[in-house]
Amino acid sequence: MKGLWLENQQLQLRTDIPIPEQGSEEALVRVCKAGICNTDIELTRGYYPYSGVLGHEFVGVVEQGPPNLIHKRVVGEINAACGKCRYCLKAIPTHCENRTVLGIVNRNGAFADYLSLPIANLHVIPDHLPTDVATFTEPIAAALEIQQQISISADHQVLVVGDGKLGQLVAQTLFLTGCDLLAIGRHAQKLANLEARGIKVGYVDDIKTRSFDIAVECTGNAAGFDIARRALRPRGTLVLKSTYAGNLSLDASALVVDEITLVGSRCGPFAPAIELLAQGKIDVKPLIHAIFPLSEGIIAFEQAKTRGVMKVLIEVSNG
Repeated sequence: MKGLWLENQQLQLRTDIPIPEQGSEEALVRVCKAGICNTDIELTRGYYPYSGVLGHEFVGVVEQGPPNLIHKRVVGEINAACGKCRYCLKAIPTHCENRTVLGIVNRNGAFADYLSLPIANLHVIPDHLPTDVATFTEPIAAALEIQQQISISADHQVLVVGDGKLGQLVAQTLFLTGCDLLAIGRHAQKLANLEARGIKVGYVDDIKTRSFDIAVECTGNAAGFDIARRALRPRGTLVLKSTYAGNLSLDASALVVDEITLVGSRCGPFAPAIELLAQGKIDVKPLIHAIFPLSEGIIAFEQAKTRGVMKVLIEVSNG
């Protein structure tokens, strides 16, 4: 099959990749479309020593699997857990000690004709939900994970730092909690997307130091971390949503003195993400910058790496 193969930080389009073999509890999925995210880009820069097919945000059609799923459009949770380790037994499969992760750890990903995942990971998407829109299920689920980890209510003043793909989705999901939300960024056009949804937006100069209960860092760079940290009042919570390719320097003493809680946050719940998309409560269409065929996948990655570009999708097949 065709696919975008990463090895030694070099990405290439290959046509000789074996079709995935699925285990007894897995399904074979024909990929329709998949989105390029910052984690994919960071993997090409050496964030994690992965070799294989990239991609984990996808919509596909089940080709082999249980009868109730055959020919259904699905999205899939990316962590394939063992079901036996201490984290699995505690119902925390995203931290399974033996997990493979789609397009990230020991499991070929979605930028290829086919992928395989455990049947338990798959979620059927509603017929009325366009494939382009449904490709955002995984990142929206990741944004919703914040609300699984900490309680957010109308009484909280919340800051989202970053107006990129992730920041846009985090801001939209947090806005639904009714919190006093401010999303900041550097790009007027991107902030306008959020403002159109009724979200208060601004720039770094609009932040009052030590005035927020919760700050969510979505930039993946040191400057964003520093902005989020300085915005927090004592005993505030700093949520890190981005992956960092390099080391991050921080003032640990300030964290101790102000008793700041640091929360790492990544994968989240798929069912509510699909529901929000199906109900139109999250608008992702303005975030789609371009769609490329798989044959132009290398060009698609170069486009996705361009500063200011939002979501780039790769079309693998019709579905």
